[in-house]
Amino acid sequence: MTQNLVAETLAHRIAQRTAKAGVIGLGYVGLPLAAAAAKAGFTTIGFDIDRAKVEMLNAGRSYIDAVGSDELAAHVAGGRFTASDDFDRLGECDVIAIAVPTPLSRQREPDLGFVVATAEAIAARLRPGQLVVLESTTWPGTTEEVLKPILERGGLASGRDFFLAFSPEREDPGNANFRTVTIPKIVAGEGEEASALVKAFYGAVVEKVVAVSSPKVAEAVKITENVFRAVNIALVNELKVVYDAMGIDVWEVIDAAATKPFGYMPFYPGPGLGGHCIPIDPFYLTWKSREFGLPTRFIELAGEINVAMPRYVVSRLEQALDRTQKVSLGSATVLILGLAYKKNVSDIRESPSLELMEILAKRGTEVLFHDPFVDSIPKTRAYGHFAGRPSTALSAEQLSSVDAVVVATDHDALDYRLVAESARLIVDTRNAFARRGIEGSNIVKA
Repeated sequence: MTQNLVAETLAHRIAQRTAKAGVIGLGYVGLPLAAAAAKAGFTTIGFDIDRAKVEMLNAGRSYIDAVGSDELAAHVAGGRFTASDDFDRLGECDVIAIAVPTPLSRQREPDLGFVVATAEAIAARLRPGQLVVLESTTWPGTTEEVLKPILERGGLASGRDFFLAFSPEREDPGNANFRTVTIPKIVAGEGEEASALVKAFYGAVVEKVVAVSSPKVAEAVKITENVFRAVNIALVNELKVVYDAMGIDVWEVIDAAATKPFGYMPFYPGPGLGGHCIPIDPFYLTWKSREFGLPTRFIELAGEINVAMPRYVVSRLEQALDRTQKVSLGSATVLILGLAYKKNVSDIRESPSLELMEILAKRGTEVLFHDPFVDSIPKTRAYGHFAGRPSTALSAEQLSSVDAVVVATDHDALDYRLVAESARLIVDTRNAFARRGIEGSNIVKA
C-alpha cells in the first residue's frame, strides 16, 4: 500500500468508528481515556501488566474515581471495552495510546523505563496502518528521539507504514468540573498525515482538540503547564515562611490579593507537592536543558523550596509541641490527617504526607494517619516500608490520645469540628480550620 492509502484507510476507519483503540496503562490517565474512547463508539482494549486490575475491570469494577463502575460495566457489557494483560492483542488495535508513568530517579533524572518497555512491546507487534500516540509527560523531543527509533527497528517507517503522535494528558483527579472529554486536548503528529489522524481520533473522543505544529511543541506545552504551577506554588510556599516570621497570615494575604480582578492568580501553600505531575515533570525539562548548556534556575529553585516544605512543617510541629505540650518529637505521638496528595481523592503518588511520616519516624515519633479515602498504605517505590499500614479510625478518644494532629490534606469529608474540639494541638498546613470559620488556641498554622 502507498503512504496515502495507508493513511486514508485509517482515517476512514476512525471516521466510521470501526477503528479499534488500545490504551496501555490503566491508571489515572489511561482508564478515563479508555472509557472516553469506548463512549465515543470505538471498541477499546485497555492493556495493563497488573492482572488484578485487568480482572477487576472486566468484572465492571472501577478503581478510579473519574470512571464510575456503572459506566465501566455498561462498556464491558456492550462489548465496547475489555481489559487485557495479553500484549499480543496490540496487533488488533488501529490506534494505540501510551499512558504509562514517567517517574524520576533518586538523582532527579528522567526514568523512561516504562515508556521504553512499552515501545518495545508495541514494536514487536507493530503492523502497517497503526497510529501510536504517546500521552505520558516527558521532555521535548522524546516522541521522535526515543519512541520513533524503537518503533522503526522492525523496518516499518513512521509516516509511511505507521503514524506517530504526541497528546499530553491533562487529568485533574478529584476535579468534578473537568473530565477527560471536556478538557481541551493538545495534539501533534509527526508529519501532516499523522497530525490529521491524531486530530481526527481525539476529535471523535473529546469536545475540543487543539493542534500544534509538532510533537516537540506539544511536549513543551505540557512541561510549561506544570512548570508554571510548580514555580508559583514554590513562590507562595516561600512567602508563607517569610510572612510567618513576620507574624502575617499568608492565607489572609492571598485571599485579599485574589480580589484584584486583573494581574493576579491565587496559588496556595501546603506541606509540599504531590501527584505525578508537578513534583516530577519540571525536572524533565531541567535535565533536557543541560544538553544545550542552559541553566533552569527558576525550576531548580522552585524544586528546592517545594521539597523543603515537609521539613518546615516538622520544624513548626516541633516548636509547637515544645511550647504547648512540653513534649519532644522523639517521645510524641502524631496523627497525620490526609495521606492523599490532594483533597477528595485517594491518589497518594508523591504525597508529602509520606515524606512527613518518614521524617517524623526517623526522629523517633510514633506516627499514625487517617484518610477517609485510603484504607491502608499501598506499596510505593520510595516508602515501601509503610506498605500495609492501616488508616486510624477518627474519634474523639483517638484525637485526644495523641500529642498533635497535622492536617496535611484538607479532605471535605473530615469532621474538622470534632478535631478542633478533641485534639490537644493541631498543626494546619492547609488553612482548613480558618476557611471553615473554626478557631481555637490549639490550632497552629504551618
